[in-house]
Amino acid sequence: MKSSLILTDDEESVVVDQIEAETSGWSGVPSIRLSSERVALVRGAVLMLFVLMVSAVLHLFVASRIQHSASQQRLHDRFRSALATGTAPVGSLDGDGRLVSTGTPVAYLQIPALDVEEVIVEGTSSSNLYAGPGHRRDTPLPGQVGRSVIVGRRLLFGGPFALLDRLKPGNEILVTTAQGVFRFSVIGIRRAGDPIPEAPRGRASRLVLATAGGSGLNPSGVLWVDADLQGEAVGGPARVLTSATLPGEEQAGSSDSRTLWALVLWLQLLLISVVGALWSWRRWGHALTWIIGTPVLLLVSNLMWDEFFRLLPNVV
Repeated sequence: MKSSLILTDDEESVVVDQIEAETSGWSGVPSIRLSSERVALVRGAVLMLFVLMVSAVLHLFVASRIQHSASQQRLHDRFRSALATGTAPVGSLDGDGRLVSTGTPVAYLQIPALDVEEVIVEGTSSSNLYAGPGHRRDTPLPGQVGRSVIVGRRLLFGGPFALLDRLKPGNEILVTTAQGVFRFSVIGIRRAGDPIPEAPRGRASRLVLATAGGSGLNPSGVLWVDADLQGEAVGGPARVLTSATLPGEEQAGSSDSRTLWALVLWLQLLLISVVGALWSWRRWGHALTWIIGTPVLLLVSNLMWDEFFRLLPNVV
């Protein structure tokens, strides 16, 4: 058996020639190199996707809250100045007879039980509520005769109404407007299908707070908190907008698609940035791509997510 495995010099030469002939056209080495390049590209694409997901989380829980906090500080200064100069709005129209611009501070909300202090802006579209809770424009201002509706977010941009479902009957809500400070007492919380309290009669005033009925980015309807004014309501100018003329994006639970074109542009710029980063990954190497590409991707993706979140319901 052992002697049969030993080749003579002539037999060994023949075997070597056969092996060389069979492997002369073999392209194994190039294919291995190509496979390695593909693996590197896939790895780079996965890392880029990871950066995008990280930017989404950062925007959701960090950037949006910083943006909300900065907006509230500016609104607080504006509203305090308007109160001091007597120019704060008391109705739908400003001093020049034009509709009060959406985003204008119109009231200051305090909910002691939840440690909430927020400046209320005019308008309730998804874009308006980036800055803080909004006053629905077809209803009177808080403290005026009738039913006033304030819409706020539960999760994004500070989530000022995140704990609204913890309110109990009897909890106090304070609202400051150009007409004074008004104290409301919570009478109940309701969701879709629950009975609606009887409308306020005579010169009574009711405050209704609205937010998402569930947690997360896909709310289960709208949560409503009703509170009645403790004291006498004040009069106010007739509302210019009605429920029939109020823009659809200002209804509680609606989204704002008016700037969809901006989202498309940011998506295109993001795609260009990703392609450029992948090209840099192959051309200049990993280290330089991370140094240059990461800040660019984070910036562009953050602006893209900012537009994307406008498409979510305004109560989220």
